[in-house]
Amino acid sequence: MENVIFDRIRKEIGENDVVLYMKGSAAFPQCGFSSLVVQVLSQLGVPFKDVNVLEDKDIRQGIKDFTDWPTIPQLYVKGEFIGGCDIVREMYESGELQELLQSKGLLAA
Repeated sequence: MENVIFDRIRKEIGENDVVLYMKGSAAFPQCGFSSLVVQVLSQLGVPFKDVNVLEDKDIRQGIKDFTDWPTIPQLYVKGEFIGGCDIVREMYESGELQELLQSKGLLAA
């Protein structure tokens, strides 16, 4: 079962430049932490794929196992795990997130 979930996660983060595993959707976040990350990405104008972990208990647990990270949301950029809400917020406030996105060609300088 785990391999199927991990394969699905690898496929999603491989086929999309920016993926946010979150509670709810970008249009309707269902937790404050997910909402904050959506706001940061929207503020930067970075398109992303949202994956609602509340719709699928296997992916909800699977994404935590995949990264060995206990919380949702989880942000991936070009297949690389960036972090959760606090890390994304800190990176955004310091400008590090913008630099990362620019270096990956996802944000105009």
